[in-house]
Amino acid sequence: MAKRAAPEVNAGSMADIAFLLLIFFLVTTTIETDSGITRKLPPIDDEQEEPPILKERNIFVVLVNSNGDLLVEDEIMEFKNLRQATIDFLDNGGGLGDEACDYCQGPRLTSSSDNPVKAVVSLQNDRKTQYGRYIAVQNELVAAYNVLRDREANRLYNIDFTEMEDDYNDPEFQGDKDKLKERIGVIKELFPQKLSEAEPKR
Repeated sequence: MAKRAAPEVNAGSMADIAFLLLIFFLVTTTIETDSGITRKLPPIDDEQEEPPILKERNIFVVLVNSNGDLLVEDEIMEFKNLRQATIDFLDNGGGLGDEACDYCQGPRLTSSSDNPVKAVVSLQNDRKTQYGRYIAVQNELVAAYNVLRDREANRLYNIDFTEMEDDYNDPEFQGDKDKLKERIGVIKELFPQKLSEAEPKR
């Protein structure tokens, strides 16, 4: 009786199949990357310049301790009140003469900021402050700027500032980007974001 040959599986195309699967997964898989926090750092300057002299009333000090508690202007404050307190400080408009602010809608207290251009928000945290708490506080401070920028953008151009920024950053936006950039610059000059982050305390 003739010896029957054992059947074999043709593996000649297995390499091609594996290669196609590899290409498929490389094309369809999305890799998440940490975007980080958007911050514009000052340019490197070799010349050491004297820092500008700031009046104490033009500095809004926010401290975050290791427990996540807030100390704002030497007073304990609830997190929910931080945004409004920052808005009140930036929009105070207490300056006189050349430092007067004609678009500010605050109470114009002499104990608070002269104008938004002079106003600086100083954020300082403890080294043991939780990262999530630190980001939440920072977001509230940035949101205060956006509220005031939205107000002025609506007053001048009948559109939110945040919407203008979204349109400008949208690659599919069909409008006049040069004009949009100019308008964004105008609003940023009215309420420049001066957020100072001090060295964390031990």
